[in-house]
Amino acid sequence: MDQAVETPGTTATDHTRVAAVLDDAQDPSLDPAPEDTDHGPGGKRLPEWWHRDHPVFVPLAGFFTGMLFIILVPGTYAAVLKGLVGYQRAEDLFPFVLLTLVVPIGLLVPGHTRRFGRYMLFGVLATAVVVVGVALGVLWFLLKRDS
Repeated sequence: MDQAVETPGTTATDHTRVAAVLDDAQDPSLDPAPEDTDHGPGGKRLPEWWHRDHPVFVPLAGFFTGMLFIILVPGTYAAVLKGLVGYQRAEDLFPFVLLTLVVPIGLLVPGHTRRFGRYMLFGVLATAVVVVGVALGVLWFLLKRDS
């Protein structure tokens, strides 16, 4: 059974289509106007993917910042403390890592960072819930298996 469908028109390898695409790519009238480009501080041109005005930019940036924050800050804090003051004293000082939660809570106060701070706090809490939930599930499984 041959079910091939013949489609008229140009294909991706059609020489006339490739020539037309190349001509369009070299056409200076298709380039964006200089006033249309985003410029960062100091007049530097920002990358094309940098769209701060996109509605999901702040929520995604805040959530993943919170996720990295809750994973990296306690681990780095513990490693630096252990290297500086030894294992026993580092255990005594480790609860002070909770003071770093002032950062996402502090971002909730000013109006211009409130949305980012809300999503950062959500990322911190969601990551903590997932880590604790998985740890409890694994612990339950191991205890059930041994009993």
